[in-house]
Amino acid sequence: MKRLIINGEVRETASETLPSLFSELGLPAPLLLVEHNGTALTRSEWDDIVLAENDRLEVMSVAAGG
Repeated sequence: MKRLIINGEVRETASETLPSLFSELGLPAPLLLVEHNGTALTRSEWDDIVLAENDRLEVMSVAAGG
């Protein structure tokens, strides 16, 4: 298990990648915007990120509306 800071909250996870983390958390990946340790990521970069102890993630959900 590793400790991550997600949207300012400490979470413990066994996930190694962003897609597996989002699955574990029940988050809808197609609707997410992600910042990893201060860097905004494109969806194509998600599989390249290996999560490490104390990584900081900001995860935002996109909502349609007007």
